[in-house]
This record gives sequence, C-alpha cells and structure tokens, in this order.
Amino acid sequence: MEHWTERQIPDLVGRTAVVTGANSGLGFEVARELSAHGAHVVMACRSQERGASAAEKVEAAGPRGSVEVAALDLADLDSVAAFAAGFQAHHGRLDVLVNNAGIMTPPFSRTKQGFEMQFGVNHLGHFALTGQLLPTLLATPDSRVTTVTSTGQHIGRIELDDLNWERRKYRPLAAYGQSKLANVLFTLELQNLLAAAGAHVRATTAHPGWSKSNLSRTQGWLMDKVLDPYLGTPTLHGARPILRAATDPYAAGGSLWSPTYMYEHRGPVSAGRIAKRAQDADLARRLWEVSVGLTNVDYAPLAQGERVRA
Repeated sequence: MEHWTERQIPDLVGRTAVVTGANSGLGFEVARELSAHGAHVVMACRSQERGASAAEKVEAAGPRGSVEVAALDLADLDSVAAFAAGFQAHHGRLDVLVNNAGIMTPPFSRTKQGFEMQFGVNHLGHFALTGQLLPTLLATPDSRVTTVTSTGQHIGRIELDDLNWERRKYRPLAAYGQSKLANVLFTLELQNLLAAAGAHVRATTAHPGWSKSNLSRTQGWLMDKVLDPYLGTPTLHGARPILRAATDPYAAGGSLWSPTYMYEHRGPVSAGRIAKRAQDADLARRLWEVSVGLTNVDYAPLAQGERVRA
C-alpha cells in the first residue's frame, strides 16, 4: 500500500484553518501544506515579526490558498481570549484547528496566570483556545480539532493535586510528559463530549516522532550532536502525522497518528499507540474539570449536554 503523504491531502479550497506556533518547525510545515492545498490559514504566533517572515515564505511558494498572521501567546490566557474574539469577529467558519505550539523541558518558569510553563502552554492554553473557538467549530460542517502530543505521553503522569509543581521539585522532563499526556486525555474527553452532543466535529491527536524541529533546543549537546542526527527526520516528515490527523477524511474522532517505525520515532504515518494512562476515562474527566476551573472556559454548550449540529 502506498504510504500516506501530503499529496493525499484533499482539496481545501474554501476551508479555514488555524495553526498555533506556525512561524517555525512543524507548525510552519503544517500551515504551508494546508495553504498549498487551498485553505486560508491563520498563522497564530507569539512573535508577530517571526510570523510575518514565515507568512512571506509561504506566500512565496504560490499556494492555492492564503495566509494571515495573528497574535497568540498561549502563556497568557488574556491573549488566548483576545485571539479567539478577533478570529470569530472576522471569520465565519473554522474547519481545522491545529493545536501545535509547544515547549519542551525549559528551566522552571510560570505563565502570566501562574501555571507551570509547560502545562500552561502545552495543555491549558490550547484547552482555553479550543473552548473559546468552539462556537465557530460547531457552526462549521465536518470541522476538526487536532492536538499535537509526543511520545512523552508514555512517561507522563497527571498529578491532579500538584499540576503546577508547587509542592514537588521541578523536573523538566516529567513536567513535559505530564503536559503531553494531558494533550491526549483532552482529545479523548473532547471527542466523548462532541459525540454525546451529536456534533459534527472530530477531535484527533498526532505526534511527529523524532523530528528535527526547534522544540528540543533546550536539550543540549546529546540531543543536538548524537540523537538528532541518528533518529531525527525532516520537519515535513514530522508534520505528516499531524496533517493526516487534521485532513484525512477517514481519520476517526479519538484517533492518534504517528510514525510507524523505531518505537514511533520515524517512518510512514500510521495509527499510533495511545498511552495506557490516557485511556483512563475517570482521569480524563477529572483533568477536564480541573482545566475548566483553571481557565474559566466551560465549553458550553457541550458541558450542558445539549445536542448540537452544524
């Protein structure tokens, strides 16, 4: 069977997409391919300068679609709310939301609202963004939310009584694993709520394997000089699982897509493994409730059990 590549992305003319962290790495490749296949892509970037430079590169390739740049800082829930309000004021549809932006194992720091930075950006920022864009997603037929996780989901543990590392000694890799496990738990619970509401929105997740992006720049010489050259793949290859999760008509809600070989680090795209802890439905519900409380985003009308259809 022919391996899935970006050539199999369907015609996206007339569709609108939002890609977070679209100015570089995986997000840039995803934005470039979506626009190449006809979509209008909102490149949601923390740095407007880097976003504008990335948009120029996309436009220089002569895409069938178009791009625009909008400010989004996932470490600030006020910025998330402003982005969502601005998007919905100017766009009547949202076909694909790609929750891509993320950080990996930085020194300890906190978001504007006081959350541990990795949990705040990788999970809570995207949780709030998706919830605030939900009305437009629900109003768009066959829309999709694709959230990017990593193999870090398999080492992750959710400590509901200390999500923000206030009582534990901060361990960067453990905090990263917690945030990436949270991404999958979020996807599965979101899909459950969407299905219960009868919504024509699918929630999928994907991870890039070992991609040579700038995400691992804080990992030091071992990553840069040894592991990246041996395991790393070009960013376009790493973007393929994300693109498949976001565009393949046959990608079911709740599915995870990843590379196939070397413990899902590289190779063609296939259905990936969901961590055992991510399949804990009770944990998913509890994390959801905590996330609602921390972000003050309640996912109405899904939270009210309403039946909704685009």
